[in-house]
Amino acid sequence: MKRFKTRYIGVFYRNVKRLGGRPGTEKVYYVVYKKNGKTFEEKAGRQLVEGMTPARASYIRAELLEGRRLTRKAIREQKKAEQDKYTINKLWNEYSLNRKPGKSLKTDQGRYEKYLKPALGCKEPKDIIKLDIDRIRRKLLKRLAPQSVRHVLDIFSWIVNYGTKNNLCQGISFHVQKPKLNNEKTENLTFDQIESLLESIEADENLVVGRIMKIALFTGLRRGEIFNLQWKDINFETGFIFIRSPKGGVDQKIPMNKMAREVFESIHREDKYVFPGRDGKRTDIGKAGRRILTRAGISKDFRPLHGLRHVYASLLASSGQVGMFVLQKLMTHKTPKMTQRYAHLRDETLQKGAKEIDKIFNQEKKKVVSI
Repeated sequence: MKRFKTRYIGVFYRNVKRLGGRPGTEKVYYVVYKKNGKTFEEKAGRQLVEGMTPARASYIRAELLEGRRLTRKAIREQKKAEQDKYTINKLWNEYSLNRKPGKSLKTDQGRYEKYLKPALGCKEPKDIIKLDIDRIRRKLLKRLAPQSVRHVLDIFSWIVNYGTKNNLCQGISFHVQKPKLNNEKTENLTFDQIESLLESIEADENLVVGRIMKIALFTGLRRGEIFNLQWKDINFETGFIFIRSPKGGVDQKIPMNKMAREVFESIHREDKYVFPGRDGKRTDIGKAGRRILTRAGISKDFRPLHGLRHVYASLLASSGQVGMFVLQKLMTHKTPKMTQRYAHLRDETLQKGAKEIDKIFNQEKKKVVSI
């Protein structure tokens, strides 16, 4: 195609058909320049569509010569490289697609969008420094609980780990410091409170939630383990409850006591799940659980299901009849460490037992003095 010179050095144009099938032609300007002994030809732009002029083309040529402007080819390659980059945002999208849909994913999506995406979404993991994460942690700790901040930072770690395990990106070069938590909170109820709770359960209109709370109290099962229960997991003949995919990871079984058996036997079997939800498996107990606790006069910070699991463990530990190893197995704790939070209750029972010797000796002493 014929070149037409302009009055600017290294600037020429060609006449081409207009875009979009429009009649007539328009000028497309090009620049020619030498760099490092090589001659380059670069398109500057179209006369009508991009408003290109010989003067502007000459300015573009100068920028290319001085290295202040990338060639169109370099820009295309840069855009492609940007598209190929696995930023935190792109990694989150990949990671979330491989997560099981549900309430948990929806919650994490909200945390990511609100707390991580604004600061880190456009960055690759390798470009993130420790100071970036430290700033996020300090900022969030001013308005969120340590546990909530930990959840946010866990999401960041999951995203990066997903990327590195699947060879999508380089990892980070530092350890993510997360807030320390005090997980030693152990809810407990007195026998009077337990009696009030059971009365409140019986008085409530929601029979299903009441039964769920009873199972938590009578078996110490975790919330998720209760919702995962299927009728094939309840063996009335052997008297054991099979726990699939517990927190520890390995399927386990625990003995079924008489109270738990009575609850299970009172349920009409209509589904594969013992406590089915609207679309299959139940995921929560809604407002009914809190309503039952409120009617029983139990404090608002008591967790409806996890708290009852603690009550179950505390009752066994304080009875003095159950050792820590047996309690660990009943609670399906992976290691003895978690069970140790109840050790002080057992120790208190032992101390009470030891004090009985004082009473015995005092009684004998009184007998001797009275003779």
